[in-house]
Amino acid sequence: MKLCHFEAGIDQPLFLIAGPCTAESLDLCLEVAGQMHEVCSRLGLPYIFKASYDKANRSSGRSPRGPGLDAGLQILAEVRRQIGVPVLTDVHREQDIAAVASVVDVLQTPAFLCRQTDFIEAVAASGRPVNIKKGQFLAPGDMRNVVAKAREAAAGAESIMVCERGASFGYNNLVSDMRSLAIMRETACPVVFDATHSVQLPGGLGSASGGQREFVPVLARAAVAVGIAGLFMETHPRPETALSDGPNSWPLARMEGLLTTLVALDRAVKCAGFEELV
Repeated sequence: MKLCHFEAGIDQPLFLIAGPCTAESLDLCLEVAGQMHEVCSRLGLPYIFKASYDKANRSSGRSPRGPGLDAGLQILAEVRRQIGVPVLTDVHREQDIAAVASVVDVLQTPAFLCRQTDFIEAVAASGRPVNIKKGQFLAPGDMRNVVAKAREAAAGAESIMVCERGASFGYNNLVSDMRSLAIMRETACPVVFDATHSVQLPGGLGSASGGQREFVPVLARAAVAVGIAGLFMETHPRPETALSDGPNSWPLARMEGLLTTLVALDRAVKCAGFEELV
């Protein structure tokens, strides 16, 4: 699949989607995008910047949601212009799709909306590549139905990715079944692993979600060892002050060390090939 300026797939080098959960400010987004662009350039890692203009699925109605559609898209456009990297954001409402698609390079769908047929079809028909997050309630094999809806709406265009972000495991907890990454290859779409939302503890702080940041490298290494097309990670220079998803965001200053390991692991795994595909 052609994604922005590079090819994405199980037979291609790993790519990275990374940035803060919300577009808190232009300065923050430029700081993160600038540093990540430099790190990924050194590692030869294709990079897409990510930030959300609106987080409509917060635990509490009092939680910060982001700058909103107009201000958020202005920030994303500036990141794209000043840093020169492709940008991704998630979209929650059908009426926002056209405006968002006119600014960003890649659209992303929230996990909770993966079964909303009209929404999935509208996003897929936007003309932009789409990263569809698998719902926490969905079996990985069921993503074939989601992809079929999206592909029909996209008129057969190779523009769909599927993303694993953990499955609900009791209350306020998620578990990542690494088999799901192999199962979702059956969609014939590039498979992405969300290493930071997979360690989230949904609603775990009562009025907000918690997280187990220490397990981000563990799950990221495991997913890359399975064999994936891309990795999604939320990162922040000061996670303890992040307005959203701080407990599961990986510190910006530690990204290069982790990514160095993951790039080497990706090369080794893909060079050796996959016995399960023989």
